[in-house]
Amino acid sequence: MRCFSKAHIVTNIDGLEWRRDKWGRFAKNFLKFSERLAVNFSDLIISDNQAIADYVLEEYDIISTVIAYGGDHAINNVNYDNNDNCFSLALCRIEPENNVEMILTAFSRTNNLLKFVGNWESSDFGRKMKARFSTFNNLELIDPIYDINELSLIRSSCSFYVHGHSAGGTNPSLVEMMHFGKPIVCFDCVYNRASTENKAVFFKDENDLVKVINSELSSDLGSAMLELAQRRYTWSIVRNQYKSTFIS
Repeated sequence: MRCFSKAHIVTNIDGLEWRRDKWGRFAKNFLKFSERLAVNFSDLIISDNQAIADYVLEEYDIISTVIAYGGDHAINNVNYDNNDNCFSLALCRIEPENNVEMILTAFSRTNNLLKFVGNWESSDFGRKMKARFSTFNNLELIDPIYDINELSLIRSSCSFYVHGHSAGGTNPSLVEMMHFGKPIVCFDCVYNRASTENKAVFFKDENDLVKVINSELSSDLGSAMLELAQRRYTWSIVRNQYKSTFIS
């Protein structure tokens, strides 16, 4: 682009893809190299999370602009009965760095019902997890849901949401869930703490999560997530952040 155009190059580097466990050594090295090219040859870097911005500054001595994602598109106009149906919800791509095994193991040690939505048949890891944990009566492993009405219903009906992501920056499924005003329980990492402003409930390991599952979570936790979502994670806010960035 620099050889053929005078246009300014703005790059959102998303998460730190090279840190994901699913990649082999060659892929990780290539992704790290690609990241370095993107950061050094762009006029402006967008980080979707403050922890990513801190990394870019430390690693490359470059100040990036923090802009996350909106999540209000996850809420549709259908009015649901918002009474809790006494189940917890997890939703993610079924990959090791999303702590799928830790979440399933923790819930298998309790009597609490977990509905876990994910692409179980897309990898050897997913099929292994499904075969191992489908025998537990309190674990419901659900195939991916793409219909917004169906997904909104299950999100609005859960008692709390479990977010196991450990890699990347601000995760879209996390900011989407904030708009439902439910307590959110996150794996303890810098990205999730930055995304939730330390207002979620955090767990470091399986035993931590079991304690959370067996405790009573205050509805105030959900209210805090909704306030945060409306203050930071709507598409109108994100649009204005990009507009201000481009103008400046």
